[in-house]
Amino acid sequence: MSRLPDRRKFLGRAALAAGAIGVLPRRLLSAPASLPADLVLVKGEPGPAVRRAISALGGMGRFVKPGQRVVLKPNMSFPTGVEAGATTHPEVVAEVARLVAEAGAKEILVADYPLRRPEVCVSRSGILEACARIPRTQVRFFAEEKFFEEVGVPRGKVLDRVKVLKPLLEADIYLNLPTAKTHGAVGVSLGLKNQMGLIWDRNAFHTRFDLGQAIADLASALKPQLTILDASRALVTGGPGGPGKVVWLHRMVAGVNPVEVDALGVTLTPWYDQVLRPDQVSHLRAARALGLGDLDPEKYRYQQVEG
Repeated sequence: MSRLPDRRKFLGRAALAAGAIGVLPRRLLSAPASLPADLVLVKGEPGPAVRRAISALGGMGRFVKPGQRVVLKPNMSFPTGVEAGATTHPEVVAEVARLVAEAGAKEILVADYPLRRPEVCVSRSGILEACARIPRTQVRFFAEEKFFEEVGVPRGKVLDRVKVLKPLLEADIYLNLPTAKTHGAVGVSLGLKNQMGLIWDRNAFHTRFDLGQAIADLASALKPQLTILDASRALVTGGPGGPGKVVWLHRMVAGVNPVEVDALGVTLTPWYDQVLRPDQVSHLRAARALGLGDLDPEKYRYQQVEG
């Protein structure tokens, strides 16, 4: 059976017209009580914070329907554990997988293309063990070109085509689960940057193209239904792989617009001992220029949930 309708979910939209918490936006606008929020900031421990975030967004049933195939994309790129802050917290991934399973998903694939030895990265992240007993859930890495397929990037400024993970193209739903950390080339690595783990030739992004623009172009083609930023802790120096300074924020940011999730995430803590504005991050500026989202969190209407 053709999977073209599923692929259009991810690609067709591209063709359509000082203290860790002290730098949060000054003004908080609440979503109407009668409607689920589209963006939430939750305080608490990783697993419970994820569950409260999804509840505030209207429940996982808003995003996942019974019988669907779902891809979860955490960061499993480095052979480090929770304390290093370079990979998504395993409790975040496991809780999302549980909620997706409870929503009736047919298949749940936790997928990444690690930067280091894949077996070691996936094992040391703790994600494989955390998801081991969750129904219909597989944790897999993809490190061979045969698992990727070339697709067009209609709105791209520097990208016109890119090889994307086939299981993503064949899925019904895609949830992005990045972690919060610094990155030597683009300043911060959050949701939009995490999507580079879904493509085959990452080296081209660094050597052939303007990296910030390429990340934004990719974001115009790959649109997660939900992004959950793991800000339980942030690697605020030495990213993306560490070692570096890790600050425990005990926060989770979740939303339907990945640019807004990233922009709000930038405000959670200083990076490299400096307070950054979202518009100081090159790939976020480029994403705004493509019409993918606004970069002023003070204008966002979002819900804050305390633990």
